[in-house]
Amino acid sequence: MVPPPPPGYPPYAGAAKPKKKRGLLIAAIALVVIMVLCVGGGAVAFLTLRNAENGEGAKEPAVAVDEFLTAVYKDRDATKAASRVCAASRDDKKIAAKVAEVQKYATEYQNPRFRWTSPKVDNQTGDRATVSTRVTMTTADEKVADQDLRFTVVQKTGWWVCEVA
Repeated sequence: MVPPPPPGYPPYAGAAKPKKKRGLLIAAIALVVIMVLCVGGGAVAFLTLRNAENGEGAKEPAVAVDEFLTAVYKDRDATKAASRVCAASRDDKKIAAKVAEVQKYATEYQNPRFRWTSPKVDNQTGDRATVSTRVTMTTADEKVADQDLRFTVVQKTGWWVCEVA
């Protein structure tokens, strides 16, 4: 009798298949979703709040115009003038340029004085109004210049000047 052959070696299985790391994949996807939500939420908050008005506007449209004109022509204060302008139209450089122009008149002309007619509300519909006035510059040597102005004023947290034409 022939002894049975020795037991064989198991067949070579090759390289072991790597285990799938599903936990890492799920964590990566969750991280991406969280980042998208944070960035999206931040963008929405920025867009919502960037036109928010700071402080209280004027109680009436004509008062908003009068306060704006006082800041520009009498006080010659760009910061104060900007505080009367709605956030959507507030351009500090343009406001400062207008105040600088008025200041320039003070050096070019003999004692210029600015006055304006009482601002008159021409049209008001809900939260928007059109206000007009005439600004007059008078100098010590009796030169006179007039300019008719029309303002668009909007109500948000009070009345704010948004456009001057």
